[in-house]
This record gives sequence, C-alpha cells and structure tokens, in this order.
Amino acid sequence: MDYYGLSLLIASLLTGVSCEGLTAVKDEEFRSEGSSVTLSYRYSKKADGTDYFFWYRQYPGKPPEFLISHTGTGTKLQDPVPGFSFKVRDDKTQMDLLIISAAVTDSAVYYCAVRPTVTGNTRTLYKNLQYSTTSTRGPHTLLNH
Repeated sequence: MDYYGLSLLIASLLTGVSCEGLTAVKDEEFRSEGSSVTLSYRYSKKADGTDYFFWYRQYPGKPPEFLISHTGTGTKLQDPVPGFSFKVRDDKTQMDLLIISAAVTDSAVYYCAVRPTVTGNTRTLYKNLQYSTTSTRGPHTLLNH
C-alpha cells in the first residue's frame, strides 16, 4: 500500500456569519490516508442551543463547500456531505469536526463559523449579511503534501 500524506489547514471564516470568539486549536493537521481527523475550534463563551455552528471545506480556486451544521448544545441541523460528524465538548466551549476516514481528497482549508443569538435590532444584521462575501477570510494558504 502506498503512503499518502494529507494536510488539512483550518482557518476562521470571517464572512456570512461571525468568527467573533472562534479560535482554531491548531492551524494545521497532518494525517495518513484512512485515519480519522479531528479539527477543533474554541468558542469564547459557553455555547447554547441558540448558537449555530457551520463547517465548510474549500479547495484552491473553488468556493467554500458546506459540510455540516449544529447547535451549541450538539443538535445536528444539516449534514449534506457524508463522512463528517461533529462533537460539542461537555463544557460547550470547543467544537470539533470529525473526518471519519481521511482521504487525499480531504486536503483542503476547513472553516468553522458561528451565528450567535441575535437580540435587539436584527435589521442591521440582515443588511450586513446581505453584503458579505466569501472572498474575505484572511491570509491563510493551503498546503498539500
């Protein structure tokens, strides 16, 4: 069996929803093909059922691909792409994306974004969401090995 390494780079998504309070635990993961991979983000507060987390994968030159979403208490909302699951840690301050059996095709940039509870003037929020783009995400680059 040939050995293929893969590199997974995770970054904070700055658009569409919010990256406020989300910090990647590690910037990069290296794993062999077929192994499981856990990508983790810390949340600055204790998440609850009104915080919605969204996970994305992005290949070079392509738009982000939605993978899975869940609440801060661990209720799954959507999971259109097979092979991914999530875990909300007991203290509700760390969110994990689990890649069940990594393949070379999983080498990509991964994002976690949160849509926190909105109180007060929601009109401004929707206006800001309407004009956000997926091209602003910071100076992260993809590494393939």
